[in-house]
Formats: sequence, C-alpha cells, structure tokens
Amino acid sequence: MKFWIGVVVTVALATGLALSGTNEYFFYAGFVVLQFVVLATAWNILGGYAGYVNFGTAAFFGIGAYTAVVLFKAALAPLALQILAAAAISGLLGFGTGLLTLRLRGIFFSIATVAVIFIMETAMVNWRYVGGATGMQLLRPPVMEPFESYTRMLFVAMAILALIAVSIARYIEVSWIGRGLRAIRDSEDFIARFVARCRAARRSAACARLSHQILDPGCEASASIARPRWAMRPRRRASSTPSSRPR
Repeated sequence: MKFWIGVVVTVALATGLALSGTNEYFFYAGFVVLQFVVLATAWNILGGYAGYVNFGTAAFFGIGAYTAVVLFKAALAPLALQILAAAAISGLLGFGTGLLTLRLRGIFFSIATVAVIFIMETAMVNWRYVGGATGMQLLRPPVMEPFESYTRMLFVAMAILALIAVSIARYIEVSWIGRGLRAIRDSEDFIARFVARCRAARRSAACARLSHQILDPGCEASASIARPRWAMRPRRRASSTPSSRPR
C-alpha cells in the first residue's frame, strides 16, 4: 500500500512541477534521466534477476521509436497510441528474440543479442520511409493541455512510464517469475536438469495413462471372451412368495 501511495504522490509532484515556472532545461534533463531509469529497469529484469547479459537493449528501444515515427507520419497518431504501439512491437521483437536465443548461455547469448542490434540497424538504414541513413524530420505535435511546452508534457509522460516500469519490475521480483529467474541465475544447470526430469515424468505419466486407456478396453474384451456363458447370464432371484406344498 505504501508503494502505491508513493506512486500517486510522485505523479502529483511531477505534474505540479511541470505546471510551475521552473527553467525548461530542468525538464529536459529530467526526461533524459527518467528515460535511462526505464532502460535500466528493463535491463535489470533479464540481466539482474536471471543473469543473462543483454546487449540488444538499443535495438528494442530503437524499434519502439521507429514504430512511433511510422504511426505519426502515416496517421498523425496521438502520443498515447504511439507509446502503446511501440511497447507492443518491442515486446513482439523481444519475444521472437527470446525464442531464438534463450537456449544459449553465457557469452553466446550476449553475442546473439549484439547481432540483433546490427540486424535492426541495417533494416532501418535501408528503409526509405523512415528516412534511411539521413534520418527523418517531423513537425512537433501540438502541446496537450494544461502544459505550456512539449518538453514539460514529455517529462510527465516519462515520469509515468518510469513508475510503470518500476511497478512491473517490483511485481516480477516478488512473484513466482522473479523466484524462477533468480533460481536460473544461481544454478542454471540444476534448473535445466530439474525441468528435464519434470518433462520426463510428465511424458512417463502420459504414456502410462495412454497405455491404461488402451489396455482397459482390451482387458474387458478378453474377460468377456474368457468368461463362461453361465457367468454372463443374470442370476435368477429367489422368489419371495412361499412355495405351495403338495397335498
């Protein structure tokens, strides 16, 4: 409860500070600092909890930025939609990269994440729609009320994103996901053997269940064949009425 109270107080302080008459450079510097807070928190989830050193953070950050650029150029999308779309595309890239690289360990995983940077860089440099190697110039969108400048608005938006990133990292740390990541960091070989044994046990249980499902009808059919005919006939119940005596 104290954490969420701190989150609300921090958002209120950031908004109140942005509405004050503070120098503009303060908000620009604060935006940069909060941006690196988000990047460091994201890196800590994989590099700190799981112990996987990821050098591809710039690629995921860049693909999110280019996603926002494409949406703004194509449809003049608002800032909130740009943020959501950038998070979704970066998440899909991270999911695909994880499927291809998380079977690697140590330095081999780190080298694979470096390759993601060069692949994304080559793709963006040769994509003319986003400006290619020369970059792209866009007109600054109008400022949302009640902020006086675009830098102040971005400062508040980045403060909210930093709080969201810290909240997600905090949830992962105290949940079963964080415990699993720390277990992988401490003894990855043991976890791999444990998971392999669990999979082998599940396969054995599935095979046993399947064999029972196959053998049970066969056993029932064999018992029906071997059972004598008189055993298959229903037994006659004794009459409850007294039998008549012969005279």
